[in-house]
Amino acid sequence: MTNNRIPRLVFLVLLILNNSCSKTQKKEPEKKPNIIYIMADDHTSQAFGIYNSRLAKLNPTPTLDKIANEGIIFDNCFVNNSICTPSRAAILTGQHSQANGVLDLEGVLPTENQYLPIEIKKLGYQTAIIGKYHLTSKPNFDYYNIFTHHGQQGSYFDPWMTETGMNYAHPSDENYEGKQYKGHSSDIVTDITINWLKNKRDKNKPFFLMYQFKAPHDDFEYAPRYKDYLEDTYIPEPASMYHNGNNGSVATQGVNGELVRDIGSSVSRRNIIRNKGMRTWNKESVKNSDPDFNPEQKIHELMSEKEYIHATYQEYLKRYLRCVKGVDDNVARMIQFLKDEGLYENTIIVYTGDQGFMLGEHDYVDKRWMYEESLRMPFFVRYPAKIKAGTRTDAIINNTDFAPTLIEMAGGTPPEQMQGHSFKHILETGKEPEGWQQSTYYRYWMHMAHAHANPAHFGIRTKEHKLIFYYGKYWVDTDNPDAEWNKSSWGNRFTMHTPPAWEFYDLTKDPKEMNNAYKNPAYKDIIANLKEQLIAKRKELNEEDGEKYPHIQKVIDAHWND
Repeated sequence: MTNNRIPRLVFLVLLILNNSCSKTQKKEPEKKPNIIYIMADDHTSQAFGIYNSRLAKLNPTPTLDKIANEGIIFDNCFVNNSICTPSRAAILTGQHSQANGVLDLEGVLPTENQYLPIEIKKLGYQTAIIGKYHLTSKPNFDYYNIFTHHGQQGSYFDPWMTETGMNYAHPSDENYEGKQYKGHSSDIVTDITINWLKNKRDKNKPFFLMYQFKAPHDDFEYAPRYKDYLEDTYIPEPASMYHNGNNGSVATQGVNGELVRDIGSSVSRRNIIRNKGMRTWNKESVKNSDPDFNPEQKIHELMSEKEYIHATYQEYLKRYLRCVKGVDDNVARMIQFLKDEGLYENTIIVYTGDQGFMLGEHDYVDKRWMYEESLRMPFFVRYPAKIKAGTRTDAIINNTDFAPTLIEMAGGTPPEQMQGHSFKHILETGKEPEGWQQSTYYRYWMHMAHAHANPAHFGIRTKEHKLIFYYGKYWVDTDNPDAEWNKSSWGNRFTMHTPPAWEFYDLTKDPKEMNNAYKNPAYKDIIANLKEQLIAKRKELNEEDGEKYPHIQKVIDAHWND
């Protein structure tokens, strides 16, 4: 009996001790994910494989497509103001332009209003931004190394950059400090980013890193190693570059077509101030990328219009896609580094452009427009711990939604001043939560600015329809000529008035926006409903103009029911 009791007593004692130890052990906190937000300038959705555009078969982005297919792809991601500086301000604040104060390219986002990095820091993250920043004020990041010349746009080759620890000032300021790097900007941004990750970051903290390219921004100066890429390849062309159907309105063309030669940068010779051929056949624009390039200027001057458009487009797109290829290859370098360092699986990887870009559609180049190619942003996220590979969604999001989402993914709560909405639920389930937004608001504030000459406009886009209002006619406050307004971006093209007008597109039947159906009586009720939604959106977002810009509101009121 005694011998049997001893083992039982030992067993009971060990069991009690084991339970006691289990209760005192603390549960390991969940490891926070790192976040890399990758953004290329003007990288439009047409220039990917995943978006099934006419260029998809050229396979310009194999690395990016692979990342996208390992996560979730958004088919309806839109910019709220399709121009570099305002888009970046919206991303850092989670606010639309009128709320954050950055309406145009001259806008300045105060350091203390950069809510995204501020909130991420509170969650224990180390923050960094490398590459293009373009917001004038000092970045509110733990580490930065950003382009500071050429209006903070940076140069493609041998860029000047200012790093944390240097005196942050405008390059024209005598106190400016910067360093010139040798090489192509896409390579340099990646080199600096990898060096920071490997040698400079605090490895005891998760990191939030904004890794941002200048490419493929105009004038598309690619690294010389890409000069033969696509050289003998035919680039598919958009039909609307030659025949634009019923796209547009008197606001974009003039009452009798008198504005056709002025509005919107073109591929063809149409725009007499800025057409792509002026730059494409200029040796200066490509001397860094291909010093042996021969523009054959006189030959192109003798071409027919169709020959000229074709030749210009082929050269223009090849340069653009060579810049895209440089971005894709550099992202491949970054991905390999993350894998080698054991960081890949616990890092949320976000990729986007700062807006869309017109690649010849409707004979337009550049961004600014509310047309699909300019409005739509590429957007995808990879994070295998929470996001199922191969997910795709048509949920509507816009760039004011990025900040609240990233904050929630990092474990925080978005601050009340953010107007955007977190789509964390969509990332993790692939489904829209109940009550999710069914439209997005857009506003391009600049009017006939620079040589691009786009009229100011705003509008609303749902999954099925788009309604645009151009209000440019009385942009300058003629009743108050001394009113404070940015003459550099607002009406500097001879302070040209353009007619106010509406455009409506049924995207289910007309996805390429070839038929402005605003006057079609079959859409009367749909348009009336969209106008009601637009009024509600403008009120919700504090986008009404009555108090700040009464002369604009006067135009809106006068032409609302046209």
